[in-house]
Amino acid sequence: MMRGRSLGPRFRWLWSAYAVSAFGTWLGFGAFPMLAILVLHAGPTAVSALAAVGPAVGALVAVPLGPWVDRRRKRPVMVGMDLVRFGALVSVPAAYALGVLSFAQLLAVSVVVAAADITFTSASGAFLKGLVPPEDLLVANGRFESTNWTATALGPPLGGAAFALFGPVTSVVANAVSFLLSALGIRAIGGDEPRPRTATRLRPRDLADGWRFLLAHPGLRPLLFNTMLFNGLVMGTEPLLAVLMLNQLGFAPWQYGLAFAVPCLGGLAGSRLTPRLVERFGRHPVLLAAGAVRACWLLLLPFIPAGTGGLGYVMAVELGLIVSCSVFNPVLATYRLEQLPADRIARALSAWAVSTKAAIATLTAVWGLLAGLTGPRVAIGIAGVLALATPLLLPRRDRTPVAA
Repeated sequence: MMRGRSLGPRFRWLWSAYAVSAFGTWLGFGAFPMLAILVLHAGPTAVSALAAVGPAVGALVAVPLGPWVDRRRKRPVMVGMDLVRFGALVSVPAAYALGVLSFAQLLAVSVVVAAADITFTSASGAFLKGLVPPEDLLVANGRFESTNWTATALGPPLGGAAFALFGPVTSVVANAVSFLLSALGIRAIGGDEPRPRTATRLRPRDLADGWRFLLAHPGLRPLLFNTMLFNGLVMGTEPLLAVLMLNQLGFAPWQYGLAFAVPCLGGLAGSRLTPRLVERFGRHPVLLAAGAVRACWLLLLPFIPAGTGGLGYVMAVELGLIVSCSVFNPVLATYRLEQLPADRIARALSAWAVSTKAAIATLTAVWGLLAGLTGPRVAIGIAGVLALATPLLLPRRDRTPVAA
C-alpha cells in the first residue's frame, strides 16, 4: 500500500524546504502588481508588462541554464538559486525603505526570480529522481502537489492581509525569507551526491537538447503539447474572468479571492487520493481520465450568474477543475521523471517550463485581444471549447520504456 509510506529523513528535509518556499511564494502572490499600483502609481499597461514581460524574459534567461545544471551536482544549484531569489527579493524592501524603489527594479527582480525558479525546478526534479526510489516517486510528487494547493489556498489571503496591516513590502519580505529557509533546509539534507557523468564543454547545440528529447519521445511529446495548450487556455482566461466577476457581475474583491482560495483545498484531497487511484486502476488510465475530466470545466465559466448563487457556482466549477488537475499533475510529473535520462533531466525540465510559460504568455495576449472584440464571456467560452480538445493530445498508449 502507498498510503502513509515514509520516504525517509532526507526527503522530509526536501519536502520541508519545498513547503516553506511554496507558502512564501503564495504569501507574496500579487505583491509586485500591488506595489506598482499603490506605491509607484503605475498604469494598466505597465502593470500588464510587469506580469508578462518579467516571467517571459526570465524564461529566456533560463534557457542556457538547463544544460549547465545537468553538468553539476543538483543540491548546490538548488541552494544557489534559493539564495539568488532571496537576494533579489530582499532588495525590494531595502529600496523601499531608502525611498529609491522603482518600476525598473521590480521588473529586473521579476526576471531574476523567474529564471531562478525555472533553474531550481529543473535541478530539484533531477535531485528528486536520485533521492527517492522509483516506486516512491508518485507518493513524493503527490505530497508536493498537496503542499502547493494548501499554500495556494492560504497564502494569498494571508499575504493580502499582511499587505494591508503591516505595509506594502511585508509579503515580499516573507517571500524572501522563505527562500533563505529553503536553502538551509536543502543544505540539511546531507548525504553524498555523485558528480554528473557529463563533463564535456557546453556547446551551442546543447541549448536545444531538451526540446529535441521531448519532441522525439512518443509519450512526452503529446503531454508537452497538452500542457502548453491547457495551461495556456486556463491561465490566459484568468484576467478575463477577473473582469467578468469584478466589473460586469459586481463581485467584491474579497468574494473574488474567496471564490478561488476555498476550492484549492480540493487540490489537497485530490493529490492525496492519487496514489490510491493509481494503485487500483493503473497510472495511464488515471492520467487519461484526469486529463479528460479537467478539460470540461472551463466551458462552464462563461455562464456565471450574478449574486450569491454566482459565487457558489464559481466555487463548484473551480473545485472540479482543481481536483482533476491535482490528480493529473503528480501522475504527469512522475511519468516525466521516469522517462528522462539522468544526464538530461535538468535541460528537459527547463525546456518544458520555458515552453509552458511561453504558451501562457502568448495565449494571455491573444485572449486579451479576443475579449476586446467579443467580450469576456464569449472569449472564455471559446477557450472552453478549445479545452475540450486537449484530451486528444494525451498519449493513447503507455508503451514507453523507463529511462535509466
